[in-house]
Amino acid sequence: MARRTNTWGNIDWITILIYVILVISGWFNIYSAVYHEEYSNIFDISQRYGKQMIWIGLSALLAFFILLVDSEFFVTFSYVLYGLFILLLILVLFVGKEVNGAKSWLMLGSFAIQPAEFAKLGTSLAVAKLISSYNFSFNNYRKIFALALLILLPVVLIILQNDTGSALVYIVFIIPLFREGMSGLILFFVFYAALLFILTLVVSPITIIVTVIVLALLGDLIIRKSWGDLLKVIAMIGFWGLVVWGYSVIFNDNNPDIYFLLVRSSVLTSIVLLVVSLIKRVPQAPLIVSMFLLSLAFTFTVDYAFNEILESHQQARINNLIGVESDPLGAGYNVNQSKIAIGSGGIDGKGFLQGTQTKYDFVPEQSTDFIFCTVGEEWGFIGTSTIVLAFLFLFIRLIILAERQRSVYSRVFGYSVASILFFHFAVNIGMTIGLAPVIGIPLPFFSYGGSSLWFFTILLFVFLKLDSSRLEQLH
Repeated sequence: MARRTNTWGNIDWITILIYVILVISGWFNIYSAVYHEEYSNIFDISQRYGKQMIWIGLSALLAFFILLVDSEFFVTFSYVLYGLFILLLILVLFVGKEVNGAKSWLMLGSFAIQPAEFAKLGTSLAVAKLISSYNFSFNNYRKIFALALLILLPVVLIILQNDTGSALVYIVFIIPLFREGMSGLILFFVFYAALLFILTLVVSPITIIVTVIVLALLGDLIIRKSWGDLLKVIAMIGFWGLVVWGYSVIFNDNNPDIYFLLVRSSVLTSIVLLVVSLIKRVPQAPLIVSMFLLSLAFTFTVDYAFNEILESHQQARINNLIGVESDPLGAGYNVNQSKIAIGSGGIDGKGFLQGTQTKYDFVPEQSTDFIFCTVGEEWGFIGTSTIVLAFLFLFIRLIILAERQRSVYSRVFGYSVASILFFHFAVNIGMTIGLAPVIGIPLPFFSYGGSSLWFFTILLFVFLKLDSSRLEQLH
């Protein structure tokens, strides 16, 4: 049967135009970030901007080659490509090169490649393949287990490489799953767990969990208008409050540890009494209690994860971000200098090649992770807004393309592409302005590096190829 579509006629040239604009803009900003008067030629391959030019040229060839490949290739070999990238993740554990504390690079002569980047592509293909299978259902626990395994296996391997930032990207796969019918409760629990994790770093875990439980149960009583039980709980808390106050007056002991122990005891006692009452009358009470117990267990594991899994520099960055610690000359130095650079740009910036913060190397990693501060310093609010709007237009365009797919496979993959790019965009820019921890992930199409540029290019153009075949039935 003849093909019903013409690849070149159905390519979304608007998306390609945005891609070209972002890549060229990134190249000029890399040039500005590491500019040296002795090497002023932007095509000088001894400098980063010259090397980036080579990566851009090779990326163009990759994009062209992908558009020539039959769309069925990606569908047919989804699991094969996934398995290949998993093998590379395993290989890097044994022969990889360590950079900035992460053993995540494979050396091919003088060129370094990061398998963790390309593993996201393999996972996107494999997830799309599984969900588009004819007997897939979110009610089939075997399929859900297989789906979880596809996503978690590369996460574990990347964590073993000590590359926590790349592992965090995999949380975005919850978005295409949600789009395809996964229960919204799972999405809620993910954000709930993330919120508990952050709050537990600020205050003690037991304080957080007791507060959550008390507010939730009181809210349940108010919604059900169970005023009798509500008064009992308030009275019980008040009674123990009097006990605490009496103890401090009689024994003249204002030890905060004893105070908090008694307060927690009073609240937990109230909770026990209330839970017993709920179990007798509310059918879903066992589920609610189980959720709270799991939350309690989760909060007590936060300290272990934070202190034993994260590296000391990652702990310091997170503490600095949430305000637990302030270290502008240590863990907070990068972010502090980045904010100074962006703020100094004002409305219209200092002008091309005129950035002093970047020119004199006050901002570390200014051509890679912190490339956005170069935009802010030299092009100001107008320049940064233009770049942000270009990215947002790209994300909206990708969602539109994903929604017009007839194939479930293409739609899932499209949402995966949009989610991965958005996560990198949001976290990278968030890092530079102090709204996200510094976890070392690049800004798509902007940051210096062949490995990341190739990955983002392949990811985007595979979807554009699938979109060009949207009138065909992909199997």
